[in-house]
Amino acid sequence: MTPPLNEAARSGKGRILSIDYGRKRIGVALSDELGLTAQPLAVLERTNRRDDLRRLRELARKHGVERIVVGNPVRLDGSAGEMAAEAGRLAARIRKELGLPVEMVDERLSSWEAQETTAAATKTKRGKQGAGVDAVAAAVILRDFLEREQTRKPTKK
Repeated sequence: MTPPLNEAARSGKGRILSIDYGRKRIGVALSDELGLTAQPLAVLERTNRRDDLRRLRELARKHGVERIVVGNPVRLDGSAGEMAAEAGRLAARIRKELGLPVEMVDERLSSWEAQETTAAATKTKRGKQGAGVDAVAAAVILRDFLEREQTRKPTKK
């Protein structure tokens, strides 16, 4: 297994990178170091697997990423489709190539929520926001993940 990318990953302190995987674009979001907030970071136009992984590796190194979450695009009924299988393959490649822990997280309705949020913020019609919505979707996925993580942590007394 490849060693972690940086000291932040080894120390347990670092950020979480979130990925909203698509066939044309990859939306990317980043948490703060405390794992409390999620912010859209970038939209990567897909080229090929090697280049996509190289750019993800660069972002992870640059931002001191500790772990990665990949949106799992399951259907509304919870079943996995073709895109879920593709996202799973991406997660496995990231885990192998970057040497970071990767979790698949349910992303149902994240793209819809991102479109609604972007439309409200820019007062445009839904579907007209362009590629930026992919980074917002990644931030929605990460926000939901961080909220679930907070509810799992035991409270200190």
